[in-house]
Amino acid sequence: MTNITLALPDELHLRMKEHPEIRWSEVVRQTIQEKVEELELMNKLTKKSKLTKKDVELISRKIDGNVAKQLGLK
Repeated sequence: MTNITLALPDELHLRMKEHPEIRWSEVVRQTIQEKVEELELMNKLTKKSKLTKKDVELISRKIDGNVAKQLGLK
């Protein structure tokens, strides 16, 4: 198994120490695994897409704007 080094803000580290019952390395490992699986799925779903990066950014801004409106943020 590979080890990695992670830098955290001091305040966050202090807050983590308030919960010694948590295996933080396991939390980080699971989070990284979930993110990698999400990225792999995204790659699989978009593999044959003909959208350009510009197209995706435009769609993303429209979605963000609509969500903001629904939440009353705009």
